[in-house]
Amino acid sequence: MDNVLVDFTTGIEKLDKATIHEFEGRLDEVPNIFSLMEPYHNAIESVHKLAEKYDLYILSTAPWLNSSSWTHKLEWVHKYFGKEKDSLFYKRLILSHNKNLNAGDYLIDDRPNNGAEDFKGKWIHFGSQEFPDWEAVTAYLFSKASSS
Repeated sequence: MDNVLVDFTTGIEKLDKATIHEFEGRLDEVPNIFSLMEPYHNAIESVHKLAEKYDLYILSTAPWLNSSSWTHKLEWVHKYFGKEKDSLFYKRLILSHNKNLNAGDYLIDDRPNNGAEDFKGKWIHFGSQEFPDWEAVTAYLFSKASSS
């Protein structure tokens, strides 16, 4: 989620200077930080397009020392994708510190951390030169879906 679907900086921009100073170097531990964040440009639209071709899940790591983050990540998914039984990610949010334990063809993630680089399928490095944004990711995955 973070820095892939969710633009982490949009949450930081909503914090006061005292909070930023208090949590310097560990801003992901700010209580309620994840409830403040906005989606990346074209993230929501791209995910809906990809859902036409792929069976999608959200796989994210939540800060161990910020228990509110677990709840707020789920609430973020509810806000942007719905929470009803027929919504796109109904019961399809996985929170794990070991992403390589999950199975799939592709993992879209911004960093190699938490097992992303050891994922058994292809790791799509979001924000890299090859995959700088959702347009590039969507085009790549649609080309792969067409060739299968």
